Amino acid sequence: MNSFTFLLFSIILRICTTEQGYFWHLTDLHLDPKYNVSSDPRKVCPSAGNQLVTDPGEWGHYLCDSPAVLINSSINAMRSILPQPDFILWTGDDTPHVPNEQLSEEAVLKMVKWLTNLIQQIFPTTKVYSALGNHDFHPKSQLPPENNSMYYQISKFWSPWLKNESMLSFQKGAYYSEDLKDVGAAGRMIVLNTNLYYDSNSLTTNMVDPGDQFNWLEDLLQSLELKQEKVYIVGHIPPGFFEKKRDKSWFREDFNKRYIQIIKKYHKVIQGQFFGHHHTDSFRMFYSESGTPVNSMFIAPGVTPWKTTLPGVENGANNPGIRVVEYDRQNLQVLDMVTYYLNLTYANKASPRWEKEYRLTEAFQVPDGSAQSMHNVLNKIANDPSYFKKYYEYNSVNYDLNVCKDVCRVDHICAIREVDFSKYDECVRTESSSSKHAFETNLMFLALFAYIVW
Repeated sequence: MNSFTFLLFSIILRICTTEQGYFWHLTDLHLDPKYNVSSDPRKVCPSAGNQLVTDPGEWGHYLCDSPAVLINSSINAMRSILPQPDFILWTGDDTPHVPNEQLSEEAVLKMVKWLTNLIQQIFPTTKVYSALGNHDFHPKSQLPPENNSMYYQISKFWSPWLKNESMLSFQKGAYYSEDLKDVGAAGRMIVLNTNLYYDSNSLTTNMVDPGDQFNWLEDLLQSLELKQEKVYIVGHIPPGFFEKKRDKSWFREDFNKRYIQIIKKYHKVIQGQFFGHHHTDSFRMFYSESGTPVNSMFIAPGVTPWKTTLPGVENGANNPGIRVVEYDRQNLQVLDMVTYYLNLTYANKASPRWEKEYRLTEAFQVPDGSAQSMHNVLNKIANDPSYFKKYYEYNSVNYDLNVCKDVCRVDHICAIREVDFSKYDECVRTESSSSKHAFETNLMFLALFAYIVW
């Protein structure tokens, strides 16, 4: 049986033996309410900072965060593509990339409320599991590990989606968990406040377990393990490293290590992790001590096309993206993912057109989105240039179509493969050495070929 036949057989078997469900993953909307199609390149959008924005369009610009019409278009596209999902994951970051002085607590709450109302209007009967991003607080990234007025206000905005117990938990530390039986699935949803682990959050410096969230998470996973229930983990800021900038991590090292330990310990009940923050399309692998793939984290692309200002990042913008996850309602196994996108250049020249970018199982020839399958995807993109090229173009939602050379390739592969700090460093050294060897070998063959021809 060849690989294509096996894949087809696996998909048919899956369809016949599972109760398939669907949900949306929406992240990093970053509304810029002051976006303006102006002929003055200094007055188009505050989110561009000091950069001059030329030739802005109605639907946005790659140097800017999302105008309201782009966000409205994205959520209406969700309704058009899949009007009755089981639920929606909304993983945060609602306000623009501007200095704190240009915002206020009132301004941040106003934007969170506006987006909440928009989603509720377009999906009035759909359950939404929402996580706060680091830009959903004022001052940004300084989310506290205890009760505060902003957590309280946002919990009120989200009250149609939160049960009473979840509201109390959210008000305490902006994290909560709910049973999925109300949406027709078996298992639980765990929504974390990983902004507490962000290395830019000065309020949690030197803390061991801010908000008591790690202890809460471990206790919950232990009880689910005893009941043999499955779970999804959702958050905004992921552990590990940003694939577009070498050595750029988000968590403080101790928090990163603790998170990995928990995932490894309870991997049998965790069927998927879903995060945002990067604005890019990528994933992360978790392995046992023996090297067996035990869990995967899926990082969804953002709606904002904003080009990151992180020093050293090239072509750091993206086309707006939204994602449907197909899953087994009985055990929460991730079956497939379909990512849709809007080509911003085309939208501004003609009209907005949300279209399918790719389906996971088709693009990478794997049977599902399990940890083993994602490990196989990693192997393909690490060893086959055609698969890597495909992955790299998807990473920026078909914005950056340049060649990702050796250093760039190493950064992507190691960010996916190693979430642990020390193992990531080791991966970079090993991959850099092998890439250099491959480069030198290619030079040798080219020289030999030139000599023979000559």
